[in-house]
Amino acid sequence: MVSPQTMRAVRESGAVPNASLLLEISNARKEFPGVVALDDVSLKLRRGTVHALMGENGAGKSTLMKIIAGIYTPDSGEVKLRGVNIQLKSPLDALENGIAMIHQELNLMPYMSVAENIWIRREPLTRFGFVDHGELNRRTAALFAKLNIDIDPEVQVSTLSVASRQMVEIAKAVSYESDVLIMDEPTSALTETEVAHLFSIIRDLRSQGKGIIYITHKMNELFEIADEFSVFRDGRYIGTHASTDVTRDEIIRMMVGREITQMFPKEIVPIGDVVLSVKDLALRGVFSDISFDVRAGEILGIAGLVGSGRSNVAETIFGVSPATSGSISINGKPVTIESPTVAIQHGMAFITEDRKETGCLLALDIQENMQLAVLQDGYTKFGFVTQGALSRTCEEMSQKLRVKTPSLDERVENLSGGNQQKVLIGRWLLTNPKILILDEPTRGIDVGAKAEIHKLVSQLARQGVAVIMISSELPEVLGMSDRIMVMHHGRATGFLDRAEADQVKIMDLAAR
Repeated sequence: MVSPQTMRAVRESGAVPNASLLLEISNARKEFPGVVALDDVSLKLRRGTVHALMGENGAGKSTLMKIIAGIYTPDSGEVKLRGVNIQLKSPLDALENGIAMIHQELNLMPYMSVAENIWIRREPLTRFGFVDHGELNRRTAALFAKLNIDIDPEVQVSTLSVASRQMVEIAKAVSYESDVLIMDEPTSALTETEVAHLFSIIRDLRSQGKGIIYITHKMNELFEIADEFSVFRDGRYIGTHASTDVTRDEIIRMMVGREITQMFPKEIVPIGDVVLSVKDLALRGVFSDISFDVRAGEILGIAGLVGSGRSNVAETIFGVSPATSGSISINGKPVTIESPTVAIQHGMAFITEDRKETGCLLALDIQENMQLAVLQDGYTKFGFVTQGALSRTCEEMSQKLRVKTPSLDERVENLSGGNQQKVLIGRWLLTNPKILILDEPTRGIDVGAKAEIHKLVSQLARQGVAVIMISSELPEVLGMSDRIMVMHHGRATGFLDRAEADQVKIMDLAAR
């Protein structure tokens, strides 16, 4: 096994045994308590290619990437970088050897500037040993100019949108001039324009001979940007193919081991009376004049570009940021939603966009996360929690959503991103809501789980639940909604019925 220092010398010399093969993983195995995350997995990454990884949540993709990025050490198997066996003991080892990873859950420091985040540990210093902030910002501006990113290097990261933070993460990885770039769901929070910009960056890096590992659940991205792809299922390697050699349905069969006959199992159900009515709702400086009704059994989709105010409207209805004007009525009665607690009392549930920051409590286990919203709802007796009944209910919900875990005692931080999302959805479904607000409910979730969640939402609508679904994926909005409200810059620019809606009409309204 070659040390990272020797590997760096090989990298700098350019003398590698196989110039076309940049990275090779052979027979990797990684086991956690009660779970075999990887079982005899192999992968080859060639220079100047984009290699997509496909598979359901829990298939082992992120675990393998963390091995490549030096976060995990494999229990067995070997890693070859530029033809030389190497063991990466830390993310710093990986970075120094030309491997950078952009995580699905962003890892920027919110109260530092953009420039400070990008060059941390590599800051230029003055002759007195202090950080040279002028040079720091100039370097960042030059990097952004090269990548055509329009972000102020001096702004604090906490003030940026999720999409802008994603671009900062990408710029940070590029700044290391790495030969291997790992991108884990990089477009999950990006608009179509931003995705096109990212793909332009990726193509440029590919032309420079970089090898890019691209994890995605979006089939259209695979066919647009990837040269080849590998599929994993249940911690095992299934196969590798050129992206031009297979169809979408063939990839899905490889991923899930079964047919997905209907991606959007929308049911046409009787629409009942108005459950939620919003009139002239406003949050000063964010959005204004928002009015709509949602009826029992109806799914109202909300579409719009990032920054349109979609999530802000949902948060205001749920009491996260109480409205500055306007009114909300439930079942015909005016209500004042001052906090999420009040919203829950009125039969609302809200699945937030960011499961890591505002959704799951990562340090707690699955049951502790699921039961949070229902501890006082029929599961107490004489002031004590009836733990047996609560455990059975949480177990049933876990099985219903197909959460991949050895037990409910598993900490949520150990689950894949998609399984964390399922836990969050399960928490709110246990409240038996009458009004369900879903903000990007399938973000970062694999194709099989997406179909299951869509089916579940349709079932809830059939039971009379009024559903609001916010999504950046237009096929999801079109496939699941009875009506669609489109927003732009804090205003509702139009409503479309299911029969008349299409992507062109939505984008036209979203750009007004």
